[in-house]
Amino acid sequence: MENLKIGFAVIYRWRVRGEMEREFQDAWAIITQGIMATRGGLGSRLHRDGDGLWVAYAQWPSRQVWEKSQKLDSVDAAASAVMAAAIEESFAPMVLTPVADHLVVG
Repeated sequence: MENLKIGFAVIYRWRVRGEMEREFQDAWAIITQGIMATRGGLGSRLHRDGDGLWVAYAQWPSRQVWEKSQKLDSVDAAASAVMAAAIEESFAPMVLTPVADHLVVG
């Protein structure tokens, strides 16, 4: 196995209310930055797929760090409330263990 920089990744998926897309993006950014600053998260990318779902790919140093973070309260209660109001449907997270890393960062 290669020497990987990323130990763990999670994919999140949501269907967001059309009139709240901007609020969702702003709240997602606040929460992501808070997780990076206080929980050890390595960052995340937010995407939209062809069917209109919002997809975030989040990186973590290990599954243990992610699991510990999941047990804590939100890093920003107000931003979490905005995200919750914007989400029409949420799907179970997809947990991923990288086996090869060829992603260009920068």
